[in-house]
Order: sequence, then structure tokens, then C-alpha cells
Amino acid sequence: MSNIAIWVKVKVKPDGRERFLHAIEVDCLGSEGDEPGCYRFNVLQDASDDLTYYFYEVYENEAALDAHRAAPHYAVWSAAADTLDGEIEITRTSTVLPGDHD
Repeated sequence: MSNIAIWVKVKVKPDGRERFLHAIEVDCLGSEGDEPGCYRFNVLQDASDDLTYYFYEVYENEAALDAHRAAPHYAVWSAAADTLDGEIEITRTSTVLPGDHD
């Protein structure tokens, strides 16, 4: 069975950037530190647009993803959704290489 990998793209309002960065840092660090089923949570900034960010997240399975969405650090991120400029773009994938964590 493959892990669940998620690629997320968000655009941030200029006046919400600092609040966004704080919220996503809380979510990122909490995810990797407190969730055994979260294998990776990277936050990346677009090289040509400093208001566009990407998240690359890898979870063991659907239960791990559900646990992530129920975690207190995810609530911090959700509370900062008003800092976003437009819709969140989410692409859900399955990992191929490297293989699952055993």
C-alpha cells in the first residue's frame, strides 16, 4: 500500500503573510513532531512570487491524514485561512519511490 502524499498550493494576501507564516509553522512542526503517521511536511516558497507557497505532506494512510486534520496544530492553520488570497489548490497523490516506511 502506498503512502498518501499531498501537494498544496496557496496564495497569501500581502497583509496576512506574517500571520500565515506563523500558523503554517505551528502546523508543520506539530505535524512532524507530534504525528507518528506524518512522514513529511515541507513548506516551500515560490522562487518568483513571495506570496505563493506550496506544502508537500506525506502520511502513512487515511487514518493518519484524518488524525492530522483533527490535531490542535491543524486548527491553528485553519484559523488563519482568512490570510489566503483565493482557493487552496490540493493535489492528492500516492507515493511510488521511495517506498512506504516500514
